[in-house]
Amino acid sequence: MAGRGRPPRRGLTIGVDIGGTKVAAGVVTPAGQVLDRERRETPDRSKSPRDVEETIVAAVLSLSQRYPVAAVGVGAAGFVDVDRSTVLFAPHLAWRNEPLRDALTARLGRPVVVENDANASAWAEIRMGAGQGHTDVLVVNLGTGIGGAIVREGRLQRGYSGLAGEFGHMVVVPGGHRCECGNRGCWEQYASGNALTRDARELVAADSPVAEGLIRAVDADPERITGPLVTQLARAGDRACAELLDDAGGWLGLGLANLAAAFDPELIIVGGGVSDADDLLLGPARRTYLRNLTGRGFRPQAPVRAAALGNDAGMIGAAELARAELPRWRRQRRLRPGRPSAQ
Repeated sequence: MAGRGRPPRRGLTIGVDIGGTKVAAGVVTPAGQVLDRERRETPDRSKSPRDVEETIVAAVLSLSQRYPVAAVGVGAAGFVDVDRSTVLFAPHLAWRNEPLRDALTARLGRPVVVENDANASAWAEIRMGAGQGHTDVLVVNLGTGIGGAIVREGRLQRGYSGLAGEFGHMVVVPGGHRCECGNRGCWEQYASGNALTRDARELVAADSPVAEGLIRAVDADPERITGPLVTQLARAGDRACAELLDDAGGWLGLGLANLAAAFDPELIIVGGGVSDADDLLLGPARRTYLRNLTGRGFRPQAPVRAAALGNDAGMIGAAELARAELPRWRRQRRLRPGRPSAQ
């Protein structure tokens, strides 16, 4: 038995959350507590898939030297196949048909499960966060792009090919902004962190008088603008930045209304880094959502709730999904060729 105040040492798994800008890894207990963590920058998309793999391996090995971990779960920002082994395509990374699970299993010497990052976040929120007690939930994650996940009757719905939930690539403006997925007018081009940053940079580049505070904050250099900076200035009362978040929130709410029409969820959870703007973003999102909800006034309205686990959701969910696979992995190890089969 562990001594009083000592962290648990059994049942630990590592969760890795891979986004367009960062790789976050953490040692997670069965209760969802993050004991320790590593964070590294995501290699630029111009780098090879091997560079991203090296970053993951370095973070996991650093943590596993300090803790006895049984398995690793990876939440990847991209299209993950139905076997949860191959990243078929990642708009913001260099992965194309990348056999990530097998590559990491060989290098880490531990079982690895690969899952879409939004699915991992959704699982954490359902089990330990804002979705506890609910069985039919949509989760929308706002980061570099927009990820999504569907939970139906308490189970993640991955679709026929494993690609369900790519809400960010719904076309909302035909012929609109070019998206990294190859299409134009995708939802994430209007309601994501990239969209917020792009619009703010356009204001500064145009030397717009309405953006005087933003221009001063970055010394008139558009490249210094980030989503968190826009949120920080909006909270401090900058009107232009507040308007940018209001615009993004409007687009977010429109997409949520479309999702509600298609899925009729019990609850909608909005997470990811951009959602840190709280009511500056979610306020206009909720208003636009309700104004555009099909059959409004004559149907139940699924509430739109902020995620509870913040940026740790993907990490915790990936670790939990890996933990759920441990019994199957152990059975396979006992029954591998050369060992007697239990009858």
